[in-house]
Amino acid sequence: MAAPAKAQHASTDQQTMLDAQLQLWHHTFGYVKSMALKAALDLRIPDAIHQHGGSATLPQIVTKVTLHPSKIPCLRRLMRVLTLTGVFSVHDGGDEPVYGLTPASRLLIGSGIMNLTPFLTLMLGTVFVSSFLDLGEWFRQKMPGPSPFDMANGRDIWDLCNHDARFGKLFDDGMVADSGFIMDIVVKECSNVFQGISSLVDVAGGFGGATQTIAKAFPHVECSVLDLAHVIASAPTNTNVKYIVGDMFESIPSANVVFLKVRIRTLTRIAPP
Repeated sequence: MAAPAKAQHASTDQQTMLDAQLQLWHHTFGYVKSMALKAALDLRIPDAIHQHGGSATLPQIVTKVTLHPSKIPCLRRLMRVLTLTGVFSVHDGGDEPVYGLTPASRLLIGSGIMNLTPFLTLMLGTVFVSSFLDLGEWFRQKMPGPSPFDMANGRDIWDLCNHDARFGKLFDDGMVADSGFIMDIVVKECSNVFQGISSLVDVAGGFGGATQTIAKAFPHVECSVLDLAHVIASAPTNTNVKYIVGDMFESIPSANVVFLKVRIRTLTRIAPP
């Protein structure tokens, strides 16, 4: 009886090791999902499917995207990744699979506040992705020191925006898209947060996309944006948002509320001065 039990134990150990290997493979090749999404954005596949009424076969998609005919078989493989990850749906259409939009890919079509393409294009671009390639090396460096972004690109993100007009526009468009999307939900679902306040300052608010949404939804709130001089110089003028030149690390104008939108969005109520 001992031998079968030992064999069963060995089999269990082997399965555990195979599962562990699979887990590592998932992590190792996880970037394929991100790069497949980036390819879908670059080729405008969500728009192509949308233009066919929300569902399309591969030959129909090909009529709306720009790629070399020799890459059509590769496009089929790309769509397989994108359906497995839930970006698109797929069902049997007889001669050809039919690909459809999902809630995720509906956020990648058209233009306006519900389109996250500019933000995802920014995040999936070489500048940000390269910041994580040498993360192990960054951990070996003494603190304080450059951030992973600074180490990979030779300068911080704001300096890069100032010296690279293409990246600067990409960054601005991405932030506007992200702000528009989240703030549309905030003003609808969290309107109670803005009750009882009369003034708000958006710290490092850029062109004030988020603040303009607040100002339109809650006209009783006096809204202003604080940012550096070169940012404010390009701020829009056809808005009731007030733009103030300043450095958040030196001083912040008095207001009932300080609004700081970063990766984790915070809305902090502070005591009036």
